[in-house]
Amino acid sequence: MSPVTVLGSGAWGTTLAQVLCDGGNDVLIWGRNQEVIDEINQSHTNAKYLPEIELPHNLRATSDITEAFSHASIYVLAVPAQVLRENLESWKPFINKDAIYVSTLKGIEVSTHFRMSEVIHDVLEVDEAHIAIITGPNLAMELAKRQPAGAVAAAVSEDLAHRLQKLFTTPYYRVYASIDILGCEMAGAVKSVIALGVGMAAGMDLGENTQSMLITRGLNEVARLGAAHGADPLSTAGLAGMGDLVASCSSPLSRNRSFGEALARGGSMEYARAHVGATVEGVASAAAVVELAHRVGVEVPVIEAVADVVAGLITPQEALIRLMGISTRSEDFIE
Repeated sequence: MSPVTVLGSGAWGTTLAQVLCDGGNDVLIWGRNQEVIDEINQSHTNAKYLPEIELPHNLRATSDITEAFSHASIYVLAVPAQVLRENLESWKPFINKDAIYVSTLKGIEVSTHFRMSEVIHDVLEVDEAHIAIITGPNLAMELAKRQPAGAVAAAVSEDLAHRLQKLFTTPYYRVYASIDILGCEMAGAVKSVIALGVGMAAGMDLGENTQSMLITRGLNEVARLGAAHGADPLSTAGLAGMGDLVASCSSPLSRNRSFGEALARGGSMEYARAHVGATVEGVASAAAVVELAHRVGVEVPVIEAVADVVAGLITPQEALIRLMGISTRSEDFIE
C-alpha cells in the first residue's frame, strides 16, 4: 500500500482517487470546496461531479493543503490545466523536491506554450526524473463506473513509469508504461482541439463520413507535430494518441466534443459556454497548439481551422469549406 495525495476534487480527480483506492493505496483527496470534501468523507459520494457513484469508504478528503502534502510523497495533479501554474505557486512552500508529481492534465499553457510537465518543472524546479503523467482514453464517468479502460503511465525513466503502472492498475484499469512523456503528453493536449472540430461537424448534423475524416486527418496532424518535437511515432498509434482521440471525438461524455457541437448548433462561444458549463481544455489550448506547430514548420489545417473558429474569425461552416479546399497529397501517416 502506497500513500497518495490527489490534488483536485472534481470529476477527474475523484475518479482517479477511486482508481487508486481500488488499487490498494492509501488515498487522500484535496479540494477547496468544503461541501464537496464533507460529502466525500460523510456520504462517500461526490454528487455534483459523479452522480450516482458510491466512492470507496476508505477514501478520505481534506481542504487543508498542509495535511494533503504531508500525507504522501506521490502527488497526483487533477486541477484544470490553465490554473496549474497558479496552484503550484501557492503550493511551493509545502513541496518536497524528492516527491513524485503525476500530471493528469491535457492542455498546453497559453502564456508559455508549455506542456503540463514543463510547467511543473518550471514552477517547482524539481528534477524531471520526478515528474510523470498518466493519460489515455479515460472518460471520467465511465471509469468511475469501473468499466474496463486502459491508460499510459509515462516518465523519463522506466523505473518511475513501471512504479506508476503498478500504482494505478486495478482489475478494470489496465496501465501500460512508456518513457515517451513528450509524445504521450502532446498527443493528449492536441486531441482536445481535434475533438472540438469533430463536435462542430456533429453540431452541423454531418455524419460518420465527415467525422471519420476529421478524426483520421487530425490523427495525422498529431503524429506529425509529435514527430517534429522528437516524440516516438508509436505513441500516436497507442492509447495516448489514437485511443484518447477516438474517445474524445466520439463520446457525448467528452467535454470538447460537446462544446464543439454546442458551438455549431448555437453559433457562438457564449452559447456553447452556457450549455457545456465545464472546463474545456481544447478551447484554451487551440491557439497555443497552432503556435507550437508553426515553430517547427508543421502544417496543421484541421487544428488551425478549429482555432480560428474558437477565436471568432470564421464560422464552423466556413472552417469546413476551407478544409475541403485544401490540396490533397499522398496519405502518408507522417508526411
